[in-house]
Amino acid sequence: MIPGLRLTVVEFAVVLASVVLVLARWLPPAARRRTAAGAAAVAIAGAAWTMPGPRWQILLVLGADLLAGMATGAVWLLGRRTGRGGRRAPRWLALPGSLLGVGLVLVGAVAAGALPVPTFPRLSGPSAVGTTVVQWTDPARAEAATPDPADRRTVVVQLWYPARQVAPDTPRARYLGRTRQEADTVAAAVAGYLGAPGFLLDGPTRAHSHAVLDAAPAAGRFPVVLFSPGLGGVRTQNTAWAEDLASRGYLVAGIDHPYDSAAVVLADGRTVATRIAASGDPDEDDRRRISWATVRAADLSFVLTQLGRLDSGELAGPLTGRLDTARAAATGHSLGGAAAMRAAQRDPRFTAVINLDGGLDADQGPLRQPVLVLTHAVQDQADADYVARVAKVLDGGRATGYRLSVPGSAHLTFTDAPLYLPPVRALVGSLGAVHSVRMTADTSAAFLDATLYGHAADLTTTLAEHGDLTVHRPAG
Repeated sequence: MIPGLRLTVVEFAVVLASVVLVLARWLPPAARRRTAAGAAAVAIAGAAWTMPGPRWQILLVLGADLLAGMATGAVWLLGRRTGRGGRRAPRWLALPGSLLGVGLVLVGAVAAGALPVPTFPRLSGPSAVGTTVVQWTDPARAEAATPDPADRRTVVVQLWYPARQVAPDTPRARYLGRTRQEADTVAAAVAGYLGAPGFLLDGPTRAHSHAVLDAAPAAGRFPVVLFSPGLGGVRTQNTAWAEDLASRGYLVAGIDHPYDSAAVVLADGRTVATRIAASGDPDEDDRRRISWATVRAADLSFVLTQLGRLDSGELAGPLTGRLDTARAAATGHSLGGAAAMRAAQRDPRFTAVINLDGGLDADQGPLRQPVLVLTHAVQDQADADYVARVAKVLDGGRATGYRLSVPGSAHLTFTDAPLYLPPVRALVGSLGAVHSVRMTADTSAAFLDATLYGHAADLTTTLAEHGDLTVHRPAG
């Protein structure tokens, strides 16, 4: 990936060669043929490299090459018929054609840079990272989203964990899904949930992260971090964050919540689409939000139980004896952050909480656990009201709470979105893709190291380096 342009080297070569090819018509005859032939060779080689299935942005660029080639061929044929083989297209015709060709190239290049294939930042910790996907059904809970009382609540969970070192050329796990088909399904569903056409998210479907699928776990026992995504979000939406924490010694469990997540692909191949929808009535929407958060909180507790069974060997798997579920954090983004706080309020097994820019339910009470709340900068009265609600909950807590307001951040700053969405401040903030991921991972790791590992580092100083920190200490 070329920094700043967010294009791969091959894509940049295709773009540059295409510009030269389109403009070669304006060179002197002697240079024109050699230059056009060289540019065409580079463009063709680059296009072949991206096959099969080049990105749609690169197809726009290649469309300009095709137009230039067709125009050259048409002029050549016309010259053959009229006996004027050296003739070029008249300027009044060539100029609009060249402008159109360059325009197509630039549109394709800008679109490719704005919606790139995400490149995941280098891991901060010493460990390699493994990942696996499991599906668990809770026999004690009916599925509230379906009318059949026999349906049981099922969740799909992706685990990221410290792994033994692997060879550099070992294949890496695909982003957004176990297979390209699953990644395409999830990307299309997420785009549809956001009201955007599915092809806009074709970059993430092509990406691979740092983790190795089903890699052998490293030695030791790992504290566990459970993660609930945002409303309509999917288990992989914070992969960069999850992998970075795993490289530092944690097991991270990202949860797909069926009928809530944009799309959940089950083990049998069925896809469960979201049924989340606003009613337009504020009171009814508040009720629904509390209901969704309550189901998610129960999912978090259930997954913690399953991780305990996995550690004890009651559930088979290579992570037996590796999971320290006595040190467990409930975390989440947006609605998932609210669900994490609700889960911690109801389940004392959680020993720490991280809320990544998540709202709070009206009935959210103080917590006994230490809490870290990351928020975007306060910009209006709605933000100020939200901060006041957070402060009220943290002030009443029985352990120290931290609220970190990050300047230059937006709601999606705390996810993987800065890696593949356009760098528009309102969408992903102004911190930059790599710094956004680093900030979220570093602050989370500092908090977890202090609360789960008991490291004696100066947590307040570390957190304050990233924004405006408010510390809420328990009364007495």
